[in-house]
Amino acid sequence: MKVLFIGGTGNISEACAKLLVKGGHEVTVVTRGQTPVPQDYRQIRADRRKLHQMQTALQGRDLEVVVNFLGYDIPDVELDYEVLKGRVGQYVFISSAAVYAKPPPRLPVTEDGPFGNPWWDYAQKKLACERWLKEKARVTGFPVTIVRPSHTYSRRWIPNPISSSSFTFARRFEEGRPVFVHDEGRNPWTMTHTSDFAIGLLGLLGNPLAIGESFHIIGDEVHTWNEIYTEIALALGVKMPEVVKIPTDFICRLAPEFTGTLKGDKAHPGVFDNSKIKKLVPVFRTRKGLREGLRESAEWLREHPEHQNLKPEFDKVIDRVIQAWRDSRHPG
Repeated sequence: MKVLFIGGTGNISEACAKLLVKGGHEVTVVTRGQTPVPQDYRQIRADRRKLHQMQTALQGRDLEVVVNFLGYDIPDVELDYEVLKGRVGQYVFISSAAVYAKPPPRLPVTEDGPFGNPWWDYAQKKLACERWLKEKARVTGFPVTIVRPSHTYSRRWIPNPISSSSFTFARRFEEGRPVFVHDEGRNPWTMTHTSDFAIGLLGLLGNPLAIGESFHIIGDEVHTWNEIYTEIALALGVKMPEVVKIPTDFICRLAPEFTGTLKGDKAHPGVFDNSKIKKLVPVFRTRKGLREGLRESAEWLREHPEHQNLKPEFDKVIDRVIQAWRDSRHPG
C-alpha cells in the first residue's frame, strides 16, 4: 500500500509511519525540509499550505491513501480537497476527541456525539474541519475517514494536564517542587501510547469499510489524575512531590492559557467507547500500559535532554497559581 503522510515525524505520526514501513508499505512524507525524515520514508518537498506547490509535488503520483496529521483549520482541508479530489482512494483526517461536548452528558463517549466544545478553539476548528469534509463526502463522494484520538503520547512526552510535550512538569517531580492538579484529581482519564494507536490506524488504511466513518483510536486503561501523578513519580523514580488541589476555574482565571487544555479537555471525564475500532480492527487493544509507557518516556527523555523542550515560563505560571491559591486560602 502506498501511503502519503501530511506530517510524518510528530508525536503520533512517527510511530504510524514506522509501523507501516515495518509492514512493507511505502510511506511518503510531505515536508518543507526543516525536519529530518528517516531514510526508510520517501519524501516530497512542499509547503502543505500552498496549493501550487502541493499540486506540482503530487502530479503524476499514485495516491492510494493520504493521512493528514496536520489539519487544524478549514483552509488546510480545503487545500487537500483541491489537490486530491478524484485521485485518492482514501483521505484520513486526524481530528481529536476534544470535539465533543464538555462536560460529556454520558459515558463512555461514543462517536456519534454530542459535539461542541465551548472552551477550546483547537477543538472547535477540528470539528469545523470534520463537518466540512463530511459535507464534501456527501455531495461529491470524497472518500473520507475521520479518526479521533484523545491523549496520545510517545517516548517524547510525559503526559500531564497542561503541557505533555514539555518535560517541565516532570522536572518539578524530579526536583521535589510542588505541582497542582485540577479540582480533586479524581476525574477518570484515558491515555493511549502511539505504538497502540498505530496498530488501530493501520487497520483502517485501505479498508473500504472505514470510508465515510468516524473512529476513536483510544485505549482501554482509565486512570484518575491522582493515579497518573503516582505513575509519573514511579516512572521517574522519585518521591511524590506536594500535589496542590486547585479548582479548575481558579487555575484558568490565573492562567487563561490553560483554559483550552483544562476546561476544554482534561478537567472532564475522558472515557471513550472503542468498540467500533475493535470491531473493524480486532487486533487493536492496549498493549503498552501507562506504567510501561511512562517509564520508557522517562528513560528516553533523560538520555536525550535535547528533546525535553523545557519551558521556564510554565514553571513561573505553576508557581504563581500555587502561591495565589495558598494566599486565597490563608489571606493575610
